[in-house]
Amino acid sequence: MHRQIDIEQLCADKGLRITEQRKTIAKVLGESEDHPDVETLHARAAAIDPNISIATVYRTVRLFEEAGILERHEFGDGRSRYEAASETHHDHLIDVETGNVIEFVDEELEELQRRIAQKLGFRLVDHRMELYGVAVDRDRDR
Repeated sequence: MHRQIDIEQLCADKGLRITEQRKTIAKVLGESEDHPDVETLHARAAAIDPNISIATVYRTVRLFEEAGILERHEFGDGRSRYEAASETHHDHLIDVETGNVIEFVDEELEELQRRIAQKLGFRLVDHRMELYGVAVDRDRDR
């Protein structure tokens, strides 16, 4: 479900000043097919520009998150992981053994959530779903 996102353009749209180091971090984030943590982002950005410090990555990630450009996730592994804020809703399935995160959309599930909220007297304005599991083929090997 990967989609390359122009985070640099999102920064411009939000009026954020974009330094060369922020541009590099934005490029790395926009091209990420996973949900990297700050240490992973730093390693990828430093491979492009060795002058980027981990402190710069932390500050940039916080700035992007506050501007609504990034979303932070806690997938139960003790690390904050990031992805570009999506215009379309999706949920996550996390493989608890490998840490892999699979994005998915299921309209039946979305409708069920709306019906549950309505039954309880609410109109959904937002939600986040994270499922945690073990791949069935690995589960059988035990």
